[in-house]
Amino acid sequence: MTRKAVPKKQGGSTRKARAGAAAPTSAPVPSEAFAPPIKVAYLEKPAHLRTRRERQEAGRALRVHCPREAQSAYAPAAERRDPVQQLIDSSAGRIEHLVPIRYGRMARSPFAFFRGAAALMATDLAPARTTGQIVQACGDCHLLNFGAFATPERRIIADLNDFDETHPAPWEWDLKRLAASYAIASRHNGHSRGDARSAVRAAVLGYADKMSELARLPTLQAWYESVDIDEAIGAFSDEDTQRRAQQVRKKAEARGADVEFVKLACTAGSAPRIRDTPPLIFHPEVWREPGFDEQVRANLEAYRDSLPPERRVLLDRYELADVAMKVVGVGSVGTTCAVAMLFAAEDDPLFLQIKQARPSVLAPHVHVNAFGTEGARVVFGQRLMQASSDLFLGHLVSAQGRHLYVRQLRDVKIKPQVELYSPRSMRDYARMTGWILARAHARSGDPALLAGYIGGGQTLADALADFAMAYERQNAADHAALLEALRDGRIEADFEDG
Repeated sequence: MTRKAVPKKQGGSTRKARAGAAAPTSAPVPSEAFAPPIKVAYLEKPAHLRTRRERQEAGRALRVHCPREAQSAYAPAAERRDPVQQLIDSSAGRIEHLVPIRYGRMARSPFAFFRGAAALMATDLAPARTTGQIVQACGDCHLLNFGAFATPERRIIADLNDFDETHPAPWEWDLKRLAASYAIASRHNGHSRGDARSAVRAAVLGYADKMSELARLPTLQAWYESVDIDEAIGAFSDEDTQRRAQQVRKKAEARGADVEFVKLACTAGSAPRIRDTPPLIFHPEVWREPGFDEQVRANLEAYRDSLPPERRVLLDRYELADVAMKVVGVGSVGTTCAVAMLFAAEDDPLFLQIKQARPSVLAPHVHVNAFGTEGARVVFGQRLMQASSDLFLGHLVSAQGRHLYVRQLRDVKIKPQVELYSPRSMRDYARMTGWILARAHARSGDPALLAGYIGGGQTLADALADFAMAYERQNAADHAALLEALRDGRIEADFEDG
């Protein structure tokens, strides 16, 4: 019997499927993973007889099982594990000398801590009541994991852009993590608790409005939805914020691979080489040993095999020149992450980012059919959730047995300037990210069902504002515990800047 993706019950004994145990790489998640685990009457009818009203009524019926007001609840579990020990456990298997950089980055503020603590929040969310409706979830859905980038058609769109933790899971988990991120980031910016609540409510109301809109559209039209850069910038009501966003956009559009070459590389004799700037970019000594070049080329061939045939033709235009380790982000520090430099001609470079794909932080809390590999999981989730994905997005299992995925290092990548946002701009940005998340969830969930449950959004917005403010306090306490562990010498941090 095929198992469906359902939240794991607290203390349950059912085993989760192991990555790599069953499904082929080309089809990492069967469609059954997204079938509603709670019986809904309209599914018993042929598709041509199912009405939107019935689907929305089925969503409203979920309020009996899980009242929207119940989504406000958060209290730490009676036997909640020490947060520092959870971080130490999540550092297992990472590159040991880089782990202090991870702790140093997380120690900088409660918001930085939150960005690196997706595993802690997943554990905190798992016991909460949900509607039982499963979507492809981002898994680390916070406000800085949204941004803008160029599509293969050279449009610039705003979308989710980090999928290391993507996994089928209850839709509420992504929305709650997004809500908590607004509470924490708003407080980090010095905004009042009232302003923080307003930002959370804006995110939830944006999600509700977009889900309601998508519920009224034909399936294909909803699938084709995206938020282009002009709409994203226009979402801000403040002219100064719009002006700054336009400046960042123009700078990003002007930054091509040649600019990346000047920034990252140099010409050593006759051969181009990525410049070492330790501890963040470096060539490990082990990579200089005989046979390493052959391993790299074998890995590149395995990655090539994961691409659609027409993309292989494009990749074959390029020749590998160099590979170096590159430390990125907060949550990814200590995992294998590298940048590869390839050339199609003397002045025609391509930079690819190669990242380790570890098991999703959501995996221990959800039962789901097995993925082929962790890299396949990331690629599948990104292609499913994004409106348009990178031409070079692919995956492999390395010669050393590591699960990896590959994408372009940058392609007109635009990061939000959240640290500059006033309360007003934070609310505007929150509403937009709510739109984007709803669009992403609607690709694997039924928007009419979810819209029926959510309704106008006010009740759910109030509930998640309560949740987010409670979790902001939990996150602050966990950050304080990290600082105490650093003072006691229980763990060590490298703050990079000395």
